[in-house]
Amino acid sequence: MIRFTNVSLMRGLKPLLENADLTLNPGDKIGLIGANGAGKSSLFAMLRNELHPDLGDIDFPKSWRMAYVAQETPALPRTAIDYAIDGDAHLRELQAELARLEAMPDSPEHGIEIAHVHTALADADAYTVQSRAEQLLLGLGFTLEQMQQPVASFSGGWRMRLNLAQALMCPSDLLLLDEPTNHLDLDAIIWLEDWLKRYPGTLIIISHDRDFLDEIVNVIVHIDERKLKRYSGNYSGFERQRAAHLVLQASAIEKQQRARAHLQSFIDRFKAKATKARQAQSRMKQLAKMEELAPLRAAAEFSFEFRDPVSAPNPLLVMEDVNCGYHTDQGDKTIVRGVTFSLVQGQRIGLLGVNGAGKSTLIKTIAGDIDPLTGTATTGKGLVIGYFAQHQVEMLRHDESPLWHLQKMAPTVREQELRNFLGSFNFPGEMVTSKIAPFSGGEKARLALALIVWQRPNLLLLDEPTNHLDLETREALTDALAQFEGTLLVVSHDRHLLRATTEQFIIVENGRLREFDGDLDDYKDWLLQTKMAKPAAASPAPAAGSAAAAVEVSPVDRKEQKRLEAEQRQRLSAQRKPLENRLKKVEAAMAQRSEQKATIDAALADPAIYEAENKPKLKTLLADQVECSKELEQLEGEWLELQEQLEALAA
Repeated sequence: MIRFTNVSLMRGLKPLLENADLTLNPGDKIGLIGANGAGKSSLFAMLRNELHPDLGDIDFPKSWRMAYVAQETPALPRTAIDYAIDGDAHLRELQAELARLEAMPDSPEHGIEIAHVHTALADADAYTVQSRAEQLLLGLGFTLEQMQQPVASFSGGWRMRLNLAQALMCPSDLLLLDEPTNHLDLDAIIWLEDWLKRYPGTLIIISHDRDFLDEIVNVIVHIDERKLKRYSGNYSGFERQRAAHLVLQASAIEKQQRARAHLQSFIDRFKAKATKARQAQSRMKQLAKMEELAPLRAAAEFSFEFRDPVSAPNPLLVMEDVNCGYHTDQGDKTIVRGVTFSLVQGQRIGLLGVNGAGKSTLIKTIAGDIDPLTGTATTGKGLVIGYFAQHQVEMLRHDESPLWHLQKMAPTVREQELRNFLGSFNFPGEMVTSKIAPFSGGEKARLALALIVWQRPNLLLLDEPTNHLDLETREALTDALAQFEGTLLVVSHDRHLLRATTEQFIIVENGRLREFDGDLDDYKDWLLQTKMAKPAAASPAPAAGSAAAAVEVSPVDRKEQKRLEAEQRQRLSAQRKPLENRLKKVEAAMAQRSEQKATIDAALADPAIYEAENKPKLKTLLADQVECSKELEQLEGEWLELQEQLEALAA
């Protein structure tokens, strides 16, 4: 059991936790969430004993073995597979001890020690470690050839995969994973989900991938207002519980405000009267003792939208028998061959494929970053591409400011207009002219998105756009893409984003591009049955005449069924979107009218308004009140009707 008792933690002058309490049970799979800077990584550092709380205690069994992902990977000559096996430090110690003993002269005593070490090695599964490491690395996207390459030959993202492999190789009772999906493709994430579901220990994950959390965790710990708040269930369950809690909190605050107003009214009326002075004093003490409930945070959630494209050529792009790849000293290296493909206005496509299949190469070719090796690619007149590459953040000038980046793109636009635009992406005040070097990964990614939005593209090419984005910004990007009026082609390991923004899938497989007939659940099934299939144990044949023997579903029927189900889901999505868009507008109008009515009601509550000289103003206010109430009633009726239509679609 892990127990936080009255834990307080400061980082510099900023309090992260204040008298926080939390209990986690053995075997829990916990998602740790909270705003950027809330203290998630600091909490991990305290569990690793690298950071100590200013007050309070953190307890868990001293016998627990802990595993976590190292943040640095030295450029070692050691092979990738040996580096992964190094994660099992106890095994490596036993192997070193065996080598030491075997190098010593033979003796009965040494023989007994060697036998003991062999027994310990067997207990540590030493004789299956090679195959276990290979399975881990294959699941994380490495080929058998890559496993024999030195660690120093891999890029930063691949080295982080090796660090993840080390953590998974380490036998542990507590596993800490901080954004494990950031450097993984969708196929590797699906494999990791399957692995973590079977992990027997206590697991704590920091992640901004809601689908990943939904698949794995059964507890959410939310760092909120410097407290640790535990919710049972996955991330979707947390959202529902959190929403219900906020509704109850709002109700409690409203009730308390009425009680405080009543007490204050009594005090104001009677504190000067001798006959009521004692009662007034009592009410004042009662008011002072009443602990004021924390107001709901009214900070607006971050949101943005893509501006309408200036033009819309159709088709936007036509590729005929294109080979995509690279020119090398040894000749042309083809990655995806024979691509015959067109993009037309309004398409919303998700690009699938296992790691290394060529998704990024295809997108770079469409974007014009690399030329086709063979074949022709014809672009429509007026095509404007907004391209977010996997390493887009690294292409920014870190010694320059957000304003400088935008001025390079729009040198003739007034500075104030550029500042206003960047402000809408949460770059306010001095931040807009500050160097971006100290910005967080999420802030840099947000700037890269802002630069794309400014271009008003009619074709968006997004290659893993959610890397470094927190949950709030991912949700804002998902909403903006859902409303985007142009054409979209996206590679992403964020399944929530793919489901919400795309309507069809294509896949790069075995060097070819083809349509994928199905949805993301079908893709997961396909991966598990093909690329990640485990050797199947022989199963007993069903008895003659049994239901299992009598019912057979042909692969053709199954495929047709999945196709029809996918079409139905797409139809429902197409029906839902305009209703959801209208619902948002109605809710905004209701909020505006409610605020307007509250202002009118407050004015009418003032006794001075009923004096003779204010009669014209009173007449206007009463007319406005009737009109406002009427509009509000109409909006509420439309809101209920829209809700009923959405519920009917969901049924």
